[in-house]
Amino acid sequence: MKRVASRAYSMGFRATFLALSASLTLFVASAQPTGATPLTPLEASGPGTPPAPWRAVGLPGGKVPLIAPDIVLQGAESVLRLRSDKSYSTLSHALAAGTRENRLQWQWRLDEGLANADLQRKEGDDVALKVCAMFDLPLANIPFVERNLLRLARTLSGENLPGATLCYVWDRLLAPGMVVNNVYSKRLRFIVLDQGPARPGTWVSHGRDLDADFLRAFGEEATTVPPLLAVVVGADSDNTGGSSLAFIKGLSLVKP
Repeated sequence: MKRVASRAYSMGFRATFLALSASLTLFVASAQPTGATPLTPLEASGPGTPPAPWRAVGLPGGKVPLIAPDIVLQGAESVLRLRSDKSYSTLSHALAAGTRENRLQWQWRLDEGLANADLQRKEGDDVALKVCAMFDLPLANIPFVERNLLRLARTLSGENLPGATLCYVWDRLLAPGMVVNNVYSKRLRFIVLDQGPARPGTWVSHGRDLDADFLRAFGEEATTVPPLLAVVVGADSDNTGGSSLAFIKGLSLVKP
């Protein structure tokens, strides 16, 4: 029995907590005044630590180093810098209940990619650049095994981990437009937006309809879009042992 419990702990925690890259304590006490911008501009505070309620988050126990994303100047412009080196670089912004804005837009740039990243292999499960949206998908919508793993991870972590996370990624191998399940957990799914090697100094603009993309990625589990819980940006290189460098600016959540 102890071996079964230990195995369940390992599978559940890895698949639903670590793989989602989110110790999302931000869900509590994150409400914003009515009429406030749902997503605080990353550049609002100037160089240094991103403004609240943006918060750097790492994996539980600190077993994987966290390189906190920071705001840097490029010329006269403030941008978010994401660095990884056998580590995580993750920044999360919880959203107020009832957030109705569903168009996510931003510019990003990849200056150093991950040579061995491969989202279709566990040993390659790293991303040099991602922008994610987390949804409160009801447990009843989630297949039985994954539902119980998510329950376990929520109990062990003490956090309201999301039932569905959708990440837009810049990938080394996969073609733009592809939808891919995370190799550890189907609670996390990717949509590839850019493909190929790094393009130092080159900004790429994106605007996405979160509702349409959620239904595309999770449509077999839900016919309506659940509430949006948080927006997360980041990079990770703990599986491949590589390093990456990327930048994001102009991230906003608006109505269509």
